Amino acid sequence: MSTNTPPSSQDQFANKAMAWSARFSEPVSDLVKRYTASVDFDKRMARFDIQGSLAHASMLAAVGVITEQDKADIERGMSQILDEIAQGQFQWLLDLEDVHLNIEKRLVELIGDAGKRLHTGRSRNDQVATDIRLWLRNEIDIALDLLAQMQRKLAELALAQADTILPGFTHLQVAQPVTFGHHLLAYAEMFQRDAERLQDCRKRVNRLPLGAAALAGTSYPIDREMVAKLLDFDDVCRNSLDAVSDRDFAIEFCAAAALIMTHISRFSEELVLWMSPRVGFIDLADRFCTGSSIMPQKKNPDVPELARGKTGRVNGHLIALLTLMKGQPLAYNKDNQEDKEGLFDSADTIRDTLTIFVDLISGIKVKPEAMRAAALQGFATATDLADYLVKKGLPFRDAHETVALAVRECEQLGCDLADLNLEQLQKFDSRIESDIFGVLTLEGSVASRKHIGGTAPERVRIEAQRILDRTQG
Repeated sequence: MSTNTPPSSQDQFANKAMAWSARFSEPVSDLVKRYTASVDFDKRMARFDIQGSLAHASMLAAVGVITEQDKADIERGMSQILDEIAQGQFQWLLDLEDVHLNIEKRLVELIGDAGKRLHTGRSRNDQVATDIRLWLRNEIDIALDLLAQMQRKLAELALAQADTILPGFTHLQVAQPVTFGHHLLAYAEMFQRDAERLQDCRKRVNRLPLGAAALAGTSYPIDREMVAKLLDFDDVCRNSLDAVSDRDFAIEFCAAAALIMTHISRFSEELVLWMSPRVGFIDLADRFCTGSSIMPQKKNPDVPELARGKTGRVNGHLIALLTLMKGQPLAYNKDNQEDKEGLFDSADTIRDTLTIFVDLISGIKVKPEAMRAAALQGFATATDLADYLVKKGLPFRDAHETVALAVRECEQLGCDLADLNLEQLQKFDSRIESDIFGVLTLEGSVASRKHIGGTAPERVRIEAQRILDRTQG
């Protein structure tokens, strides 16, 4: 045989260990193979790679590029490969670099020439771009379900704690009394925004790049709209150069994931603070905590602490992806192989974290007495007294100054505003009457804030039920 005769496709797979193709005169070194291979991490996309390949094969058969028998053989071979992967029997080869070539090699082994025809009209560039989108769409749907579960758990606990009062803080100083239910629903609002961001991101994820081939499209009479319909994509990517090189959707997802983790981290910070014996507002179920190797009394809130720490890693993945893309010319570049590990880890982290926190919320034991005692410190109803005076005709700035004087006297006496008798209060303003004592109670304070967005128990119940209705099913 002439040395210029091109090897068969089967030989080409075998020759990857020696030289990438007939174009090359020397083999890739073992170090370079390890450095450039992605199969160790991108094999998790195998199911989606096969899903995309089956849609591509259906389209090729429909337009007459391959036969119906080829299509049937491809479907049979892919079914066996799926089974082998599921059973842990599939052999992943580093020499074949990635998930795509590994699956294609096995397909050719199983069905012969029909497997060699599958790659007609596509490139690994548009193939991997499709796989990532299929995989990420699935991860977004999982995350959306978990975010809905988080909101439901928070709403259920808020309903149970609609009347429980604790201090609201600004600057970590006692500001005004709020209900614990209202406080919990603040996080439900954050997770709702997270869900809205993911829903919006999904629209741009759900566009089909397959058919862009390497960068310029293909001369075969392909039907991209058919493939998009088979794979439940909303649209096709309209420019082949952009289709293979775009990773905006991955950056958007990582940004949304970073915000999800930021909200989890804020919640975690409060859980850690509330669980401290110095505060003692809550306790966490033992399954979310660990002890100390030396101090037998310790119960450490490890899960919230670790979630707080993992937030930094997810934030880092966002910056890494932005940096990865900032200097790339069109079209595809090998740099883009580096998009996956950070993206995968971000998705894994929010999935695991949200799953754990759905359970963790159910394990929160509330200590209402400690919350109430804390709310009685720091003159939490001072603003209520000022508002009372304004309603009696005093300008707000004057009312603010009057109450400040009353607070100063209470500090000297070592008591709360509600502990002053009517005569003492009237020294600061004669318009104060006996109805003030209903205003200065914690219950009176929170009950008066029953407008939309307020902390009143009746409003908490309305808002919690609204969340439960929105997230059901």
